[in-house]
Amino acid sequence: MLEGIRIIEIEGLGPGPFAAMTFADLGADVVTIHRKDVAGAPVAAERNLLDRGKRSIALDLKDPEDIVTARSLIASADGLIEGFRPGVMERLGLGPDECRADNPALVYGRMTGWGQEGPLAQRAGHDLNYISLSGALWYASPPGEAPVTPPTLVGDIGGGALYLVIGMLAALLRAKSTGEGEVVDAAIVDGSAHMMNLLMSLSASGVFSLRRGGSLLDGPHWSRTYRTSDGGFVSVQCLEPKFYGQFLDRLGLADDPEFVRQFDQTLWPTLQERLSTIFVRETRTHWTELFRDTDCCVAPVLDPGEAAGDPHLASRSVWHATDGHLQAAPAPRFSSSSGWTPRPSPARGEHTAEILAELERLRSP
Repeated sequence: MLEGIRIIEIEGLGPGPFAAMTFADLGADVVTIHRKDVAGAPVAAERNLLDRGKRSIALDLKDPEDIVTARSLIASADGLIEGFRPGVMERLGLGPDECRADNPALVYGRMTGWGQEGPLAQRAGHDLNYISLSGALWYASPPGEAPVTPPTLVGDIGGGALYLVIGMLAALLRAKSTGEGEVVDAAIVDGSAHMMNLLMSLSASGVFSLRRGGSLLDGPHWSRTYRTSDGGFVSVQCLEPKFYGQFLDRLGLADDPEFVRQFDQTLWPTLQERLSTIFVRETRTHWTELFRDTDCCVAPVLDPGEAAGDPHLASRSVWHATDGHLQAAPAPRFSSSSGWTPRPSPARGEHTAEILAELERLRSP
């Protein structure tokens, strides 16, 4: 989809490399400027899964000659991804003003937790801090329990990397038609707050509450995970009454006077306890088979290795094992693409000579 687009990535952690990987998955030519000093690199492994499909050049951004090379690379690109604290790229001489003076159509993507401006802009933080301040962590666990969220998924990836990709794609479209670039300020605290709007939209219908456990999707007994007898878990989220009715039928509860009152919030805690005692009597496999081929909205909770072997995910080739390590295929899928094979991740600096030769050809008249 993005063949002909070149993205330069400054080596970083987490959401920046993930965003750059997404561009590479979509067909862009992604060149990563890796550090020459392996000891100071954020990822110690020789090859990083998030570098799949990219090319690598090793530069020392404290070396004036390498800064000239980096600036030339950026001048040849459609987009740039960097994830330093605000001001670092400017001090290196690679800030938006300098780079866009060389390349007015450049889309300059900035990935941070707190954003380029604001009282916390210069403060350290991590995924969990950003989503706790934005409000995105609040509904992550049942009332009375400490909020817990899957590491990196809501903040670094959802609120960070994917919002950077969206912003850069929008700016790239405009740059292609106008020749005018853009600076994209992708802050995890902003993106994770924006994702909350689906929940916020429920307030108009009276099914959203600021009290944990009091909203349509975080309080009911039919929107929970339950432990099974073998230590596994199953997820239940039969929101629609017709699906909830099928769920009760399967469990032999269709005529229960309490369970039929699906939206009675006063009963939710009691019915959650009752379902807990039911699900813990049998194994995860038992419940998976009982609800298979139904619209009850029940599914087993699988680890990634188990997910790779699930019939549905296997049929879609979602998970791939490469050199003994799992990785997921790109998403979404396109009708013009037939299949996907994992592309290799480069060793640090693997394409340095090749990329320098390309720059030399660009300089030649």
